[in-house]
Amino acid sequence: MNQLLNCIGLACPIPVVKTRKALEAFTEDGELTVLADNETCVQNLTRLAGSMNLPITSEQTGEKEYTVKIAVSTEAVKKSQGTEIEVTSCDVPTRRGATVVIASNQMGNGEEALGKALMKAFIFALTNSPDVPETILFYNSGAYLTCEGSDSLEDLKNLEEAGTKIFTCGTCLNFYGLTEKLAVGSVTNMYDIVDMQQKAAKIIRP
Repeated sequence: MNQLLNCIGLACPIPVVKTRKALEAFTEDGELTVLADNETCVQNLTRLAGSMNLPITSEQTGEKEYTVKIAVSTEAVKKSQGTEIEVTSCDVPTRRGATVVIASNQMGNGEEALGKALMKAFIFALTNSPDVPETILFYNSGAYLTCEGSDSLEDLKNLEEAGTKIFTCGTCLNFYGLTEKLAVGSVTNMYDIVDMQQKAAKIIRP
């Protein structure tokens, strides 16, 4: 029995609590893989595994990405029930990089042709920025820019390759009949759009 638990973005002691519940839910021996985003979390998970006499390994797989593997023995887990461990507080960053919010397929108010030309130039300028945005959100008629036929597709794909995450509102794609034409990035919803803006270090609106 193998299980994956994603604890990225969760403040301590939540990862420990979730990991312990996951371990206690095992009905047979196996392996639990936990994804974390800071060393303190890994240390707390190591203490938890130690208190339950479970072998554990961990490795850093990215700048803020850690993979923790716990070999699960259901017998050891049962024997450890009720034990407590000391959990160190870990600070999980809630602010991220810049988020660009594009709510239209044209920039500013006025002539449509000019607005579309300005938006194309704006997106191209982002590709030449020394710090590309962490996220770009597209909604309303901005959804046209991430779909087939968009003059900005190549620039957006270059931004995605550079590490920018691109999201388009699913409701907007459906409204404009573009759901099957999305050509770059992923579909998102209003809850995630709100969450990403709340956690952005800076919001840019063309």
